[in-house]
Order: sequence, then structure tokens, then C-alpha cells
Amino acid sequence: MIDPWLLERLACPVTRQPLLYDEAAGELVSDAAGLAYPIRDGVPVLLVEEARPLTSR
Repeated sequence: MIDPWLLERLACPVTRQPLLYDEAAGELVSDAAGLAYPIRDGVPVLLVEEARPLTSR
């Protein structure tokens, strides 16, 4: 679970748009960039090279 306070402050490093929390997948999703950033051990990894492309959402 991501702290709601932190989630409000996080943004996609590519588009600077807010991120959506996908709890089931354990990812932060940027629809604007078409990327999903992993959350590892409770820490968001906001590196483009670590993100996976979204196939469809």
C-alpha cells in the first residue's frame, strides 16, 4: 500500500502528470506516458528504464 500523502505528490518523470496506483499489480501507472512503474519493497521505482510499457488500459 502506498501512503496517500506520498501518492498525491508523485508524478510521472516523463509527462509530469499524476500517477494512478494499481494495487493489484503493485505498480504506479502513467496513462499519459503509457508506462507502469514498479513498487519494490514499498518503494516506487520511478525510472523510465525500469517501467514496463502498457499494452492496453
